[in-house]
Amino acid sequence: MGKIVVTEFVSMDGVIEDPGGAENYEHGGWSLQIDRGEDGNQFKLDEAMASDALLLGRVTYQGFADAWPSREGDFADKFNSMPKYVVSTTLGNPEWNNTTVISGDVGTKVAKLKEQFANDIAVHGSARLVNTLKELDLVDEYRLMVFPVVLGKGKRLFTDSGDLTPFELSESKPVGPAGVVVLTYRRAPR
Repeated sequence: MGKIVVTEFVSMDGVIEDPGGAENYEHGGWSLQIDRGEDGNQFKLDEAMASDALLLGRVTYQGFADAWPSREGDFADKFNSMPKYVVSTTLGNPEWNNTTVISGDVGTKVAKLKEQFANDIAVHGSARLVNTLKELDLVDEYRLMVFPVVLGKGKRLFTDSGDLTPFELSESKPVGPAGVVVLTYRRAPR
């Protein structure tokens, strides 16, 4: 059975908004200003290669769909070829290949995805979707690439909703020369 893995670029104060600079956020592109190093790049490539599918919210999906089809290399090839699922009530005809729109009962449909795939179903960005998955108790793992910056405002990883859900730190790994750290948390045994 696959697992839902939320993977985020996050500031020290929990902001995940617009790390790549494509969303008109005041501090957009903040993650690109900090060197995550070759270890950070390799971590992201390994993560992509271990994923069977992408599960994205509409805003992140549209950003990815605008960026990845024109790129080349192992990472781009993987993103472009793998199945993609976008949770949206407004997206009608997705143009990025291998894309399926999920609407309606997100909980039931995402639970079925976990049964369909053997490996990771990666959720990048997608703040609203991440909080929905958190509230539905569907997240199996969080992989947070924490950048040494405080942004002060912006969309946070977690909203003030949902129940207490324990996780255990399974990996803590410094990457890059600038103090970027990858923290991996897995759901604690129940």
